[in-house]
Amino acid sequence: MSVMKLLDSILGNATGIFAVVIVLIAVLFNYFDDPDPVKYNSMAEDTKILEENFRLQNKSCFILGASGETGRMLLQDLLGRNIFSKITLIGRRTLTFEDKANENLVQEVVDFEKLEDYAASFQGHDVGYCCLGTTKAKAGTEGFIRVDHDYVLKSAELAKAGGCAEFHLESSRGADKNSNFLYLKVKGQVEAEIEALGFDRFAIYRPGVLLVDRQESRPAEWLARKFFGAVSAVCTTAMSIPIQAVAKAMASNTLLQPEQKTEILENKDIASLGKGAGQ
Repeated sequence: MSVMKLLDSILGNATGIFAVVIVLIAVLFNYFDDPDPVKYNSMAEDTKILEENFRLQNKSCFILGASGETGRMLLQDLLGRNIFSKITLIGRRTLTFEDKANENLVQEVVDFEKLEDYAASFQGHDVGYCCLGTTKAKAGTEGFIRVDHDYVLKSAELAKAGGCAEFHLESSRGADKNSNFLYLKVKGQVEAEIEALGFDRFAIYRPGVLLVDRQESRPAEWLARKFFGAVSAVCTTAMSIPIQAVAKAMASNTLLQPEQKTEILENKDIASLGKGAGQ
């Protein structure tokens, strides 16, 4: 047997084994998956009606973190639906856009270290979306806590004081204020503290691994996304989700009337609401 034939044989066997492993892992993940989100399954056929009814309410919103992956996708989705009379982006710098659809956006530049000085930027909004976030690897422990807890909580406080009735927070699967893991603990803490502010509606989104090609991606993150991307191609799991689906779910859920003031959407709920988003 020639060297090339031998290599072809080895690669073929390796590919086959990898495919089998992926299927087995997908089956395992599916076994431990979130319960089926029954209440979201029939929304698609009513979306246009819900959007039109919402549009007539002439509401405005703000987005925190529009420069990030989820925030950018959320902005695109909201602009496409045209359900808000005004969209305000609140961030540390002015964003530039090539699309003319973004020309009517309002942008408020703030210093997150001195948010109290920018209270006016948070006034007069009906709905708030928060997609702020960083990682311990990128910002260090103190930086991570400052962004994912302090900035997020202070923004929610100012929004509530400014008359905002509805707040949508992108959190993380496994968020738990009593967790032994810093990331999940901080996420859980900020969820609980924002809930205590008493918004008329507080929606928490807990996605799994976000499937997106970040330009600043680190090797471990890249490998994890490729792995879960392969698994999600076999079945929807509680472990991962395309970032487009998260953004679409946040926008779609805004149109619905919740049964309770605080609602937690786990990964499968988000996937159901975001069904049809780009993969």
